Amino acid sequence: MKTDNQQKLRADRVWLSEDSCDLEDFRRLSEKTTVLADYPTASAVEKNVLIYDSRKVTAAAATPEGRRAVLAEICEAFGDGPGVAVFKHAYEDTAIIDRASVVFDQIIEEQHRTSTGGGDHFAKPGANDRIWNSLEKHCLADPANFAEYYGNAIVALASQAWLGPSYQMTAQVNRVNPGGAAQSAHRDYHLGFQSSAVIEQFPVHVHRLSPVLTLQGAVAHCDMPLESGPTLFLPHSQTYVPGYLALKRQEFRDYFEANHIQLPLEKGDVVFFNPALFHAAGTNRSADIKRVANLLQVSSAFGRAMETVNREKMSATLFPTLKTLQDRLSPDEIANAVAACAEGYSFPTNLDRDPPLGGLAPKTQAQLMHEALKEGWSDEAFAAALAEQAQKKLS
Repeated sequence: MKTDNQQKLRADRVWLSEDSCDLEDFRRLSEKTTVLADYPTASAVEKNVLIYDSRKVTAAAATPEGRRAVLAEICEAFGDGPGVAVFKHAYEDTAIIDRASVVFDQIIEEQHRTSTGGGDHFAKPGANDRIWNSLEKHCLADPANFAEYYGNAIVALASQAWLGPSYQMTAQVNRVNPGGAAQSAHRDYHLGFQSSAVIEQFPVHVHRLSPVLTLQGAVAHCDMPLESGPTLFLPHSQTYVPGYLALKRQEFRDYFEANHIQLPLEKGDVVFFNPALFHAAGTNRSADIKRVANLLQVSSAFGRAMETVNREKMSATLFPTLKTLQDRLSPDEIANAVAACAEGYSFPTNLDRDPPLGGLAPKTQAQLMHEALKEGWSDEAFAAALAEQAQKKLS
């Protein structure tokens, strides 16, 4: 009996579930107070959020020793601190922002003209204008402005503080038009884009790992008074380990609605935050402000495999064999073989051409293979579907 109890305790430690989420435990963490004295480079704390003057930050980081100290401070702010920091006037020359905004406006106009472009993961269709992969589109449209824009010292400093060197930059523009409704409260990529059924399959250390694989940021492309709906945050909420599952529960969503904070931003400000922080874009209640932010999603250099593998070719080759082995191998053995062969993750992809359908993530190569096996597709049909799927993922 004791052994059984030990096994259950271990299982409960390793496997999180929605039922294991406790609002009182969450409250104790999220209601922690941010103390300015703990962050000597910060200029203020507003609504539990750290406010940094960008000139002060870059001056403090001007020497190797100073930079190391600033990186450590920002790292702890994102990790065990409030999880969110605003860097005021990160772009002192807002002409750089204005030129980028012109590029983004032209892309949005072209999307309207051609009826292309993606919707928002978390808001109602039509509420926003979204540019997926604004990073690449910006670079190709105006490489000089791109160089000035992404040459920004604060963007690099925050990214390195959380992710270390060799990070990978991606970006998506979100324009919330007047009347655009708020997003639902969420955590971000990776686990934040999965259903509870999927999230519960990952052991607890992966719940801790997911937040350190990415950093979220937003560059303000216009002044954002509260009426325009700047992002809603719940400081310190990133420290609650079961939080990816907690946000599926109504009592946690209600708590977010009752306790979130919101700060106005100025054009050229940048806010960075832990992807596990509970957050949501706010409702644009203004009459005439098109609230534009370039959403930076910076990824760890380590988020990839050691070897290059042609999984499309492997899957097309394995598929006919799996059909003939379905009488010899169990469904689990078939699934294990598919998992070793096909790509089991939806990302990275081209969200313009490969949008999420019925969820937050597009169909994976492995899901396509299981579908084809179940429905008895011909080898030719499966190979064609693989090729079409692979083509959609290209930029």
